[in-house]
Amino acid sequence: MAEYSKHQQSIIRNYYDNRESIALQKLQESVTELYLAEGKKRQTVWKRIVGHLEKLKISQAEIDNVVAKDSPEMVANIIERVMGRS
Repeated sequence: MAEYSKHQQSIIRNYYDNRESIALQKLQESVTELYLAEGKKRQTVWKRIVGHLEKLKISQAEIDNVVAKDSPEMVANIIERVMGRS
């Protein structure tokens, strides 16, 4: 494995320290896109949302339920719940 400079180590450490915040922000942006998306674009947005939910450690059963119901409102509720625990 390559040696990283102190600056690179700092960047990597900050990324992992803030990974949940990053995933949450991207999830919020994806929900907005989901409200506007139709057809194939909507499927693509759902794939991104699933990835963000997994990074936030949401249970697979809950993720499957939200995707099956195709409900942006349920994703928004999850976001509120996650923000409450932060």
